[in-house]
Amino acid sequence: MFKVGNGFDVHAFETGRPLIVGGIEIPHDRGLKGHSDADVLLHTMADAILGALGLGDIGKFFPDTDSRFKDMDSRDLLSQVVDMMKEKGYKVGNIDAVIMAEAPRFRPYIDEMQNVAAALLKTDISNVNIKATTTEKLGFTGRKEGIASQAVILIEKMEGA
Repeated sequence: MFKVGNGFDVHAFETGRPLIVGGIEIPHDRGLKGHSDADVLLHTMADAILGALGLGDIGKFFPDTDSRFKDMDSRDLLSQVVDMMKEKGYKVGNIDAVIMAEAPRFRPYIDEMQNVAAALLKTDISNVNIKATTTEKLGFTGRKEGIASQAVILIEKMEGA
């Protein structure tokens, strides 16, 4: 059995924070505003998994009203969601994600992000695709006010589960 999930996330830029995207720190003059480390890409991946499982979204499991999740490392968040997926008897088939931002440029970091994501998702790197695009200077991302991300995931029932 196969299931498909979609994830989307947005975070505004904020001064005085590191920029964490895809589980790595990216050199930039601003980070992303959020209750956790605001890793827009890993949040998108987690939401895609939860969507495929029909479990809602990360706000349900990691609410920004709960101090336990303040400054949470999104690698831990995604790992917990992957554990939920495994408990339900599923594994990643493949994931395709896009980062939308005018700045910074993400191409130099995509390979490292894919390695981090594959490890967190407990899948082969060939099952993980991450790309980045601009929005041609349109909208909040075009004005360099923040970053958006979207992902689509295919999960499949594990044999014997």
